[in-house]
Amino acid sequence: MSSQARLLSSKTLYRGRVFQLKRDRIVEPGNITATREVVEHAGSVVVMPFLPNGHVILIRQFRYPARQSLWELVAGSMEPGESVIRAARRELLEETGYSARSWKRILYFWASPGFVAESMSIYLARDLTAGTAQPEADEAIELRLVPLQEAVAMVMSGKIHDGKTISGILWLHAQQNQ
Repeated sequence: MSSQARLLSSKTLYRGRVFQLKRDRIVEPGNITATREVVEHAGSVVVMPFLPNGHVILIRQFRYPARQSLWELVAGSMEPGESVIRAARRELLEETGYSARSWKRILYFWASPGFVAESMSIYLARDLTAGTAQPEADEAIELRLVPLQEAVAMVMSGKIHDGKTISGILWLHAQQNQ
């Protein structure tokens, strides 16, 4: 049995600045014919800035779909033709003002693969140098240096609701306790 779907037809329903919405008619593995609506996205990069003193840099910003401000790791969409590591460096500088000399990809996953074609890579950034943040015009960002144990407590108590941030913090916590 093939692990690939066969595309029968595709229609773009909406094309925006960040994503497009398509309706695809496909034949899935196992000969299942289906119609799937898919949000197409170029992919995102996530950065977990980790300081030698054991602090993680978190940012807080308003997220309209969630209707609230959320504590998150640094993250953003990739620009057309941009490499993942270049996007990571750009987002770290834009949102925090920091730059890093050491980069390691620690996780790769699909944000919500039931209907969103958005992959995410989380990078651990170390050997940080502080600088001046350069947020985009529509970003109001609060920055906080949080001890890793406190960040884990924020996850476990439900103070952090963002999936990519939960994944990254719990990964780092597990690595520190090996």
